[in-house]
Amino acid sequence: MLDECVTKHLKPFLSSKGHDVITVSEMKWNGIKNGELLKIAEASGFEILLTIDKNIKYQQSLSQRNIVLVIFDSFSSSVEMLRNFYTLI
Repeated sequence: MLDECVTKHLKPFLSSKGHDVITVSEMKWNGIKNGELLKIAEASGFEILLTIDKNIKYQQSLSQRNIVLVIFDSFSSSVEMLRNFYTLI
């Protein structure tokens, strides 16, 4: 799942690589705080949350989570920037 701070334009790129991708916006979960978002995403069966929110790891206790949190170390949410991380995930 793509966090709302990650451009939705990354979805076609990831989908073209064979991944099932949905955005927070598509789920109508915009504006939900990180802790609640992680909880709802896990309960809904999501396995991975992709984000550029570097503060989330300091704001949330992740040790008890079943969802994988991938934090792109990027100053931009542009597709051009984020697709460079693809080989790393």
